[in-house]
Amino acid sequence: MAKKKKRVIIIGAAGRDFHNFNTAFRGKEEYEVVAFTAAQIPDIEDRKYPADLAGSLYPEGIPIYSQDKLSNLIRELNVDVCAFSYSDVSYREVMSVASQVNAAGADFLLIGTNQTMIESSKPVVSVCAVRTGCGKSQTSRKVIEELMGLGLKVVAIRHPMPYGDLSAQKVQRFAVLEDLEKHDCTIEEMEEYEPHISRGNIIYAGIDYEAIIREAEKEADIIVWDGGNNDFSFYKTDLLITIADPHRPGDELNYYPGETNLRLADVIVINKIDTASPGNIQTVRDNIQKINPKAVVVDAASPVTVDQPELIRGKRVLAVEDGPTLTHGGTKLGAGIIAAKKYGAAEIIDPRPFAVGRIRETFRIYPEIGTLLPAMGYGKEQKKDLEETINKTDCDTVIVGTPIDLSRILKVNKPMVRARYDLEEIGSPDLYDVLKEFAEKNSLIK
Repeated sequence: MAKKKKRVIIIGAAGRDFHNFNTAFRGKEEYEVVAFTAAQIPDIEDRKYPADLAGSLYPEGIPIYSQDKLSNLIRELNVDVCAFSYSDVSYREVMSVASQVNAAGADFLLIGTNQTMIESSKPVVSVCAVRTGCGKSQTSRKVIEELMGLGLKVVAIRHPMPYGDLSAQKVQRFAVLEDLEKHDCTIEEMEEYEPHISRGNIIYAGIDYEAIIREAEKEADIIVWDGGNNDFSFYKTDLLITIADPHRPGDELNYYPGETNLRLADVIVINKIDTASPGNIQTVRDNIQKINPKAVVVDAASPVTVDQPELIRGKRVLAVEDGPTLTHGGTKLGAGIIAAKKYGAAEIIDPRPFAVGRIRETFRIYPEIGTLLPAMGYGKEQKKDLEETINKTDCDTVIVGTPIDLSRILKVNKPMVRARYDLEEIGSPDLYDVLKEFAEKNSLIK
């Protein structure tokens, strides 16, 4: 008698869920993945993980449903196991989903690092975090600049953001700005890819991270994993750098899988210490000491600068900020708000009375965002609504606190100022010291 296959739902948000399927379930006869569920990301549900990515056991592909249908799906599809597969989630929320799954009759599974980390033939440096919005992007940029300064050919691989044609997004390579249009990138994707391209390094992303790293290895001395949310790396890592945020002290011990990254870290960067309170910084230091006392701790700041401060001083401004950091990241301010205060804006305008369409819906779902505008642009409709919201807002200047040039993709009827931020270490050790020692130990430099 043939052994009964375990019927599985993968609970995700268009990223880690697909990777968990590819590494832990694809091609394995003992499992039947009957569905994905999707949270956090708009317009991903009611689609399919396509057959060409799912493999020979799934000739029809695998359907994707909204997570709010989870309990009914477990019962209707006779599901045995639900694998939780997205990140930047509080422990309370994780266990709430676990209780929902158990109540519907299924087992609840968190898949670990051994099954899902792919091994590379090249050394891997991973940049991860304890929460969304800690400063991974500027830290990754700094790491890459230091490694390139050592004469190394660096290729970055970014955590997935596959919101379009999944088959077409299997392996994506970005080397010039035109590649962003070629791959029909969302604003969130451009926020992560454009700064790498502008600095002259290549970045890969997509869905099949085994295929991605095999391509990246062909042109790299060293791989840098540029993490997303607070997920742990998709690759076996030789040096893990984890970012902590003293503006949210305690979150490093209360979010999944951020604490995993803290426990695994070789280096922990405490970012934003120039703007955090001494008490909050000490809380983060104490928590690091409790659970990972062997990690090297680097103090850092991410100071905000603008090119045209005169367009802010004394003006009524609209701050446009990185979307995911404000929504599921839960932060209350970004580079735009900091720049407005730093350079003497007369007033920060509340965009909510002017919001239209999908942007108005974002404010409804995340009412705590407050008087700033998240740069949500997962699709053409959201981009159009973002553009219209900016143009309708009664302000003198738009401060763009995202890492991309919004004027390149939106037609805005008022002056825009870009707020930029880069990582600056304070004291020693710094990332150069750490990376130079790592490169020497791995015989990448003499």
